[in-house]
Amino acid sequence: MGEDHFEQDGRPVRLLSGALHYFRVHEQQWRHRLAMLKAMGLNCVETYVPWNLHEPHPGRYRDVAAVSRFLAAVHEAGLRAIVRPGPYICAEWENGGLPHWVTGALGNRIRTRDPEYLACVDAWFAELLPMIVPHQSTAPGGGPVVLVQVENEYGSYGSDTRHLRHLADTLRAGGVTVPLFTSDGPEDHMLTGGSLPGVLATVNFGSRPAEAFETLRRHQPKGPLMCGEFWCGWFDHWGGAPARRDPAEAAATLREILSLGASVNLYMAHGGTSFGGWAGANRDGDLHDGPLRADVTSYDYDAPVDERGRPTAKFAAFRAVLAEFSDVPLPELPPEPPQLGAPVSAELSAWTSLDDVLAALGGTERTFGAPPTFEELGVDRGLVRYRATVPGPRQPYPLSVPGLRDRAVVLVDGVRAGVLTEEDDRLPEPVPGPALVDLWVESLGRVNYGPRLGEPKGITGGIRHERQYLHGVRARGLRLDAFDDAVRVRTLPSAAAPAAAPGLYRGTAYVTTPGDAALALPGWTRGFAWINGFNLGRYWSRGPQQSLYVPGPLLRPGANEIWLLELEARPETPSVHLA
Repeated sequence: MGEDHFEQDGRPVRLLSGALHYFRVHEQQWRHRLAMLKAMGLNCVETYVPWNLHEPHPGRYRDVAAVSRFLAAVHEAGLRAIVRPGPYICAEWENGGLPHWVTGALGNRIRTRDPEYLACVDAWFAELLPMIVPHQSTAPGGGPVVLVQVENEYGSYGSDTRHLRHLADTLRAGGVTVPLFTSDGPEDHMLTGGSLPGVLATVNFGSRPAEAFETLRRHQPKGPLMCGEFWCGWFDHWGGAPARRDPAEAAATLREILSLGASVNLYMAHGGTSFGGWAGANRDGDLHDGPLRADVTSYDYDAPVDERGRPTAKFAAFRAVLAEFSDVPLPELPPEPPQLGAPVSAELSAWTSLDDVLAALGGTERTFGAPPTFEELGVDRGLVRYRATVPGPRQPYPLSVPGLRDRAVVLVDGVRAGVLTEEDDRLPEPVPGPALVDLWVESLGRVNYGPRLGEPKGITGGIRHERQYLHGVRARGLRLDAFDDAVRVRTLPSAAAPAAAPGLYRGTAYVTTPGDAALALPGWTRGFAWINGFNLGRYWSRGPQQSLYVPGPLLRPGANEIWLLELEARPETPSVHLA
């Protein structure tokens, strides 16, 4: 690095980067999406690495090599790469990328100098860094990786610089030789808490770049100016309005950033999809400690390249700006990926009750003095059935679940009695005794940003009948990854579904010409969808998302299996549509 610019091979370089998360894009579509970024005028791509995706259980790793394969694809595309390995990433991703088994055990000791936390991180980095180090621009033969981030927006969370220093030293000891950087909001307390001496600081913002860089210069008088995240769009929450940003206004801000001589990373250039139920959640309020707001499955982000990989008006506006700062003509756009040849409908006539699904695919049911959290049951994504007995005889009293996270469908003696949430945790009708109470609790995504990062899921307080706690609670978890075993799912018992019943619904869609599609679910309420064993993510009738993106490579000519795990109520005709 020079005093005010990046250098590569002794020449000044401006990084024109765009965020694209390899884990939110089907691997067979990586090359197309990278070509779209290059055609927009970018010379670099940035990605996070989600720890929890790759280490779902302690010491049991899953496809960490995907990081290496993605970086190889970046190199092949002729782009540079910025890697943000965390261990915390935010990214509107479940738990900010931290494994539930780390946050559940350590609580607020995460993201600090705590030895137990750092031991977990060190073990993870020992697996991850060999997937990054050989792809550095400083490696023999040269690779695409030019920057590696230390943690992520740490100044928005804490001020433990000993923790940051440990992470930087671990990256260096693990073979990272390219420049390190931090990224934080352009506020004094965030830069004070999140930056490190000797490590490049960058700032994240959506507007007023001159002010942001002026703040940065108070903390770092020299070094390349860079917007680590230019928020050119935003994400959506279930039940909220879709986020939109005017393309011309966003392009004008991009032009201003570049006119100031700065490098930039568009967040997001292409958002993709939070497949597999990995979407996170946020807390409302100025300090991010208010009511829970779950993130939708789509991570379209109102980005210049939309969820299906198509150019938008924002793409055209950004391409025009980036062309002004390019010395060579921009590449042509790559061909559009294949689209579904014709609309298809499928009836999901095979039904399995939630109880039978839980019996076949769930964990072991255990009895606890008080309700356990999801973390205590080892459940990251999915649901838990809590079963409690109201003693009797006794008069009807209110039944409440203080400390509930996030949403519970309640049955009393097998009859649906209501839906409870954090903000409305009491059944509308009192419950007499004796009675058997089942609470099917679903995690709507762990918080990915703010002071309540890492908070536990499920029932965190207790189950009360009037003022009296109910004890001897039985609990059994159902992890979403249990559905990865397609053979077991196919052998589940099935029958005709009672009217409006929750449960697992299965059927077949017959496709003539596979390609990218949208799965519409009219009349379904809330749950998860799979195609050919691939979890597309959560659906929810409250919107704003009305369909789920289906990458073309998932579909095949002929029969395609469709599963829906419906948690509340199905439509009169249990069917779905691909278009």
